[in-house]
Amino acid sequence: MSEAHRHDVSVSESGNGPYGQVVTIGHHVFGADEPEALGGKDTGPDPFELVMAGLGACTCMTLRMYAGRKKLPLEHVSVVIRHVVVAGADGKGTRDRFERRITLTGALDEAQRAQLISIADRCPVSRTLSAGADVTAAEATGAAEAA
Repeated sequence: MSEAHRHDVSVSESGNGPYGQVVTIGHHVFGADEPEALGGKDTGPDPFELVMAGLGACTCMTLRMYAGRKKLPLEHVSVVIRHVVVAGADGKGTRDRFERRITLTGALDEAQRAQLISIADRCPVSRTLSAGADVTAAEATGAAEAA
């Protein structure tokens, strides 16, 4: 997607419990929250669920685009994402892992299925999560920037 079509994502407290948030992306507005077990009111997906939704959507879209370009008989694709925390390579720390279970429907042969599964790792969100990303923070300085 070109930069001209991307929107900033705005998140602010909704006032619905201690952790409720309102998320605005272009003309899309929805809630986010922590589950009740963590002190929230469960008024929307939690932050990790939002990351998983982005990974799942990007995976499906990437496979659909690839299948379309290669004229593969992919009828439907769906992805289930699970977030698990695993021991780090050094055995001391922990690391987040996102496990994708991809379901491909259509008259695909085994080679086409294997190719589509390998293409899943090329989706931009998967690549960003796998490589890591720089995340910065700065205080908004103007009223327009804070809105």
